[in-house]
Amino acid sequence: MNPEENISPSSPRILLVDDEPGTLLSFSTLLKSHSLRNVVCLEDSRKVLPFLEKHHTRLQPVALVILDLSMPFLPGQDLLLEIREQYPDITIIVMTATNEIDTAVDCMKNGAIDYLVKPVETNRFLSSVRHALETQQLKEEVLHLSRHILSDTLENPHVFSSIITQDSKMTAIFRYIEAICRSNQPVLITGETGVGKELIARALHYCGRQTREFIAVNVAGLDDSMFTDTLFGHKKGAFTGADSSREGLIAQAAGGTLFLDEIGDLNPQSQVKLLRLIQEYEYYPLGSDLPRKTDTRVITATNQDLKHLMETGIFRRDLY
Repeated sequence: MNPEENISPSSPRILLVDDEPGTLLSFSTLLKSHSLRNVVCLEDSRKVLPFLEKHHTRLQPVALVILDLSMPFLPGQDLLLEIREQYPDITIIVMTATNEIDTAVDCMKNGAIDYLVKPVETNRFLSSVRHALETQQLKEEVLHLSRHILSDTLENPHVFSSIITQDSKMTAIFRYIEAICRSNQPVLITGETGVGKELIARALHYCGRQTREFIAVNVAGLDDSMFTDTLFGHKKGAFTGADSSREGLIAQAAGGTLFLDEIGDLNPQSQVKLLRLIQEYEYYPLGSDLPRKTDTRVITATNQDLKHLMETGIFRRDLY
């Protein structure tokens, strides 16, 4: 597999290391079928450290290494120690055909987050990978947040040039935006009409995804069918007049940002669909029985009091 393959920057980079080509093909295909497309495979363990030296960068780090223990040239246990010493920020999962308690304990002591015994059951493998990526993301966000909150300067001051201010509280907000800009977590922006919520959303986008699309849509007044068609698109024949399939705004914003303004006015049926999109990163175009995956980041904004809307049953508590 080509390490230089052009993948969305929001997709976590996973390095699979195993001397069996069939294992690499099987697991890489499984990961990509679950929207983890930034997968690099290496059969030769001796190439791992040079790869990390070249490709483990601040802008797109290697989030996870899945490492086989039984390999020629450089054994997996030795490689585990080398990675932990040189790249302590990388999360590691160990795989082996040997079900030995002592080996498992040693690997966990040496920094592996999980120990999988081959043949690995599909759900067990995916669960381990998701847990490792979630753990890695939390670590990165905490470090990133700490670095920016404690700093007195901005890394990307030009991103905030459209917001004229000398207020120290606004500068603190700018630093917070820089701290969370590379995360794929959804964001809620609140404030009165006219305070610049979309300017904040655009700054957040251009801090972390400046090479991708920023698409804004006001969802106030959209009924459920219009909301679904606008965001998720439709298949040919989904309704009268649907003479051809159409991509929605989610697809157009792939790898970028979808900004939903006036989220407090969203109707209950559409709130359920938005909740699924945020939780599972998947959606259903109108007329389709098959879900589609997305890596689009969702930013929402409202001038309403969502806590009050929850108390009155208008806004879903789980979505909030």
